[in-house]
Amino acid sequence: MEVLNHFHSVSVILLLLFTSFSAISSHQYEQDPSITTTMEQFSGYSIHEPPHSSKPIFLSSFSIDAHALHNQFDELAAFSDSPIPSVTRVLFTHKDVLARRYVKNLMGIAGLSVREDAIGNIFGRWDGLETKLAAIATGSHIDAIPYSGKYDGVVGVLGAIEAINVLKRSGFKPRRSLEVILFTSEEPTRFGIGCLGSRLLSGSENLAKVLKTATDSQNISFLEAARSAGYAKDEDDLSSVFLKKGTYSAFVELHIEQGPILEDEGLSIGIVTAIAAPASLKVEFEGNGGHAGAVLMPNRNDAGLAAAELALAVEKHVLESGSIDTVGTVGILELHPGAINSIPSKSRIEIDTRDIDEERRNHVIDKIHQSAIRITKTRGVKLSEFSIINQDPPALSSEAVVKAVEAATRELNLTSKLMISRAYHDSLFMARLSPTGMIFIPCYKGYSHKPEEFASIEDVANGVKVLALTLAKLSLQ
Repeated sequence: MEVLNHFHSVSVILLLLFTSFSAISSHQYEQDPSITTTMEQFSGYSIHEPPHSSKPIFLSSFSIDAHALHNQFDELAAFSDSPIPSVTRVLFTHKDVLARRYVKNLMGIAGLSVREDAIGNIFGRWDGLETKLAAIATGSHIDAIPYSGKYDGVVGVLGAIEAINVLKRSGFKPRRSLEVILFTSEEPTRFGIGCLGSRLLSGSENLAKVLKTATDSQNISFLEAARSAGYAKDEDDLSSVFLKKGTYSAFVELHIEQGPILEDEGLSIGIVTAIAAPASLKVEFEGNGGHAGAVLMPNRNDAGLAAAELALAVEKHVLESGSIDTVGTVGILELHPGAINSIPSKSRIEIDTRDIDEERRNHVIDKIHQSAIRITKTRGVKLSEFSIINQDPPALSSEAVVKAVEAATRELNLTSKLMISRAYHDSLFMARLSPTGMIFIPCYKGYSHKPEEFASIEDVANGVKVLALTLAKLSLQ
């Protein structure tokens, strides 16, 4: 902590230096104490280091290889099953495997030791001076929903590797080990399970069980797909993926905002204080159906109108919550038989509700259920299913991690604000294992999950610098 406190006191001064000083070994200090005295008087920084201590960071030596980073985004985006500028990279497909290989190669070039678990979470570690201490972790995902962009998740993976490079180029030596994680399948595209990798890392026994029998739309099992990509080789028991609580001292994720706030307010960095968690609902109605011309309106039991009425009820209950942080979305509405001249006899509606307040979100879910029951009575239809697919709790960022990000942002002279994440991320589940926080950077018009998704290399570089300095601070604690 003494090293860290000294670092706080001089970071602003060091930012003004245009020349970085090479570290002088402790052996040289002992031979010529005048060197030590002169350096301390000039910089105001105590360079007496106890045995095995971490070296200080000279912010003036922080350098981002923007050209290389820009090329990496383009090169990784080329591993896609849809044409440029869109990106489609689905779990365990050939392009996903190639993209993973690309990232592992970058980890190796950065000098990280690389390992993979049974479902393809990839870990790149830089050993610290005290390897027995819990490490500091960072990372995100590289899978991409169909026809999306090249920055969602990727900023937190390529940016994390570059943050390690920044610290190495600056001469910094971490006390705690630093680990970059590429999480498997943050998107629910193939098997319908979001944050699959981080969720399993957090110790979800239910998920480990579900994955034994889970299949995709082509009836390919999860285990079959994983083995085709080189994972889960002889394992049906995926509990080997679980990590113990305390494995990491802290986790920090760098990510594009996926919203317009930072860009609209002209700010460089968003410091996330909470992550809203989704609950997903599936509702099915059954009616009588019939010919669109022959069945008179008073005699109808229209399953399609029942679903439509429930969709409007979702909006009503969310707005009545009294909080702008409560949101609800009807993303799927399917009708059977799906003919223009046939009254729908069945309907299926899938609903996403989110909030940073779990109790308030769950109250909205109760209201939606009550409305579904009421609709069956008023429209004479049957509620054949009302199921909660998942109901994850939200996560609060660690105060210690938030303070470290705030300090890093301030010392780098970047503008910032505290904000919540309305999208969920792997951090939501890493918070079950360790103190967690997130760093947001602006993205063009808040666009995400579409080809127009874009973050400038300047904004990415700012995020990488904040991440690097935050990791350094946390590694010294």
